[in-house]
Amino acid sequence: MPVTTDIVRTWRGPRAVMRDLLDQGRREDRAIVVLMISCFLIFVAQWPRLRRIAEGYEPSPWPGDMNFEGMMTYTFFASVIILPLIMYGIAALSHLVAKLFGGKGTWFGARMALFWTLLATTPLMLLFGLVRGLIGPGAQAAAVGWLGAVAFGIIWIQSLREAESGR
Repeated sequence: MPVTTDIVRTWRGPRAVMRDLLDQGRREDRAIVVLMISCFLIFVAQWPRLRRIAEGYEPSPWPGDMNFEGMMTYTFFASVIILPLIMYGIAALSHLVAKLFGGKGTWFGARMALFWTLLATTPLMLLFGLVRGLIGPGAQAAAVGWLGAVAFGIIWIQSLREAESGR
């Protein structure tokens, strides 16, 4: 099934999609591709905000002489190099916590639950990036950000529950 269809299905029934993904077998190649695509899309979501900062519409968290290309370089490094490493650590930690609560899943299942959740929620991250870039910080950006965080939490918990069910 196409990834976009699975993303839409995830918003309606995350456990069913996670079950389908896990039924395909332990595919580390698929897990890393899902993670890297997610991280790249998170990087893309930052572009409008970075352009807004570079044009001087809001204060820069970087040194004053940093140009747009420098901001893009640092953001790329953080999103595509560092974030995947952090996600592996969070997935491992979530598996250990699930084990404390009786989880019977695998390390791979915990990774896939987190990585798939990240990909499934990237449409909201892209929307957040557009809101931050076009409108700037404010109530609208906060609302989209909170909606994304809540959606991520719900989908991740449901996906992890399925992954740790031991099927």
